Amino acid sequence: DQRKDGEFLDICALGPHQLGAKMERVPGLSRRTVTSVAEIESLIAEGTSNRATTATSMNEHSSRSHAVLSIRYQVVADSMDAPAPVLHLVDLAGSERIARSEVKGIHLKEAQAINKSLSALGDVISSLQHKSAHIPYRNSKLTQLLQDSLSGNSKVLMLCNISPEESSASETMSSL
Repeated sequence: DQRKDGEFLDICALGPHQLGAKMERVPGLSRRTVTSVAEIESLIAEGTSNRATTATSMNEHSSRSHAVLSIRYQVVADSMDAPAPVLHLVDLAGSERIARSEVKGIHLKEAQAINKSLSALGDVISSLQHKSAHIPYRNSKLTQLLQDSLSGNSKVLMLCNISPEESSASETMSSL
């Protein structure tokens, strides 16, 4: 983001709740104004169609990316500079044991990127639990995007889809 004096502001260096109302933590995100539930459903359908999946030896429709829908509620009459409440709906791609999923080539790189971002999220959550002096939000775009929602007075609810199979016990424990 560029300031009035022509200098650039490193938005990634800003702490939780320090962004301006129209600033995004991750450059390049799209923002759309919607006025109905139908418009939100249309955006969800668009995002779903843009989400890559592939078959692996473990999963016929394996997500190759995370999906994030952020809904900012703002009444038009309100000041546009006032902070607006945000609801993030996040569908995380599952972690993969490369040896079990047997992915290769580009799908191997996708799996590694997924695992890296999930590890970064786990590091942030662990640092917050331990009240560490440094929280590593900048280690992934996912944690940068969710920084304001993972800190302060925010509420987080996480649902975890786990496999009941004994052979998946290590993935289940890792997820939990």
